[in-house]
Amino acid sequence: MEQVILVLNSGSSSIKFTLYTAQQEMLSGQISGLGATPHIKLASEVTETRIDRPLRAEEGRNHSSAMGTLLPLLEDELDGRSVDAVGHRVVHGGVVHSDPLRITPEVLSDLRALEPLAPLHQPHNLAGIEAATEAFPDALQTACFDTAFHRKHPWVNDTFALPRAYYEEGVRRYGFHGLSYEFICSYLRSTRPDAFAGRAIVAHLGNGASMCAIRDGQSIGSTMGFTALDGLPMGTRCGQLDPGVVLYLLTTKGMSPEEVSDLLYKDSGLKGLSGISQDMRTLTESDDPKAAEAIDYFVFRIRRELGAMAAVLGGLDTIVFTGGIGENAALIREKVCAGQEWLGLAIDKARNDACDEDISASGSSIKVLVIPTNEEEMIRRHTEKLLNEKTVAT
Repeated sequence: MEQVILVLNSGSSSIKFTLYTAQQEMLSGQISGLGATPHIKLASEVTETRIDRPLRAEEGRNHSSAMGTLLPLLEDELDGRSVDAVGHRVVHGGVVHSDPLRITPEVLSDLRALEPLAPLHQPHNLAGIEAATEAFPDALQTACFDTAFHRKHPWVNDTFALPRAYYEEGVRRYGFHGLSYEFICSYLRSTRPDAFAGRAIVAHLGNGASMCAIRDGQSIGSTMGFTALDGLPMGTRCGQLDPGVVLYLLTTKGMSPEEVSDLLYKDSGLKGLSGISQDMRTLTESDDPKAAEAIDYFVFRIRRELGAMAAVLGGLDTIVFTGGIGENAALIREKVCAGQEWLGLAIDKARNDACDEDISASGSSIKVLVIPTNEEEMIRRHTEKLLNEKTVAT
């Protein structure tokens, strides 16, 4: 019988889900607004069911109640079949977990210890695992880590200039968005092998944003570090910040660690700079000069990291834009690439505006691509492999 795999991406106030059978997507959607104003959106490829409606408060009170709401819809789609495995996106795997794995109580305990390193994501990832385990007690539960892709990057891109004891206890540069980068690499390997084998910079630009220098499918360097705060400014996260600013906020301003955490994770980035919104679509449509300044800073940091990553790679052959902003915001791609002819980089405006896959200008020595990412498909592949291994073992 065909294997049925459910992929879950659990956030602080949402559960995104995709159901697969025989490697084909059956349905996808999300339950958002958990604990506040829950809402469900669902689209089925099999029964052509379309749902887009608010939920009652008790239907989306938390991750467990959301799974209870989702179960009857999945059962209708499955028509008597059972879910064989549930694959989960887990942001942080720490030093130890560098490969997708079967979730056990011991693994869950390890992952809970990492919650302070990814406070916006890890607790909610684990809440999704607990809810899915309750809903599908007989299914294989797997964890796929956003940090895993970067675990073999060079030591100089893994460490901070702190006493070595901190590195040994796990204070190091982990990098994130690994499932997205892994998918992009798999796509390049199958469709553009020269780009895969060459020197590439992938820019995952969205509400969370980072860039990665990649050679032959291997992470060489990432803009993100110990937590998902570092590097590029994001929707609500600050990005690169002088550590002295944190000390100033704690000592001179008298802020508590919790207040500093909320500031850096929830009230900074595009939202903080503009004072308007974290949504790039809202900012690009705004006439407020503060919106333009927030966009300019976002672009400046991307351009700065582009140069740094090219230096790390010793040159550059390919740039890939992905993520919600990278895939859809032609203006941002245009601003990032403008005036980069000195690097051998130029884009074709018409292709860029049309969001073609290849937006390189005819004379550009650097290939510029726009490739939609698919983290859910990457999780499905890993989960299928673990499921098959379990089947063989039994």
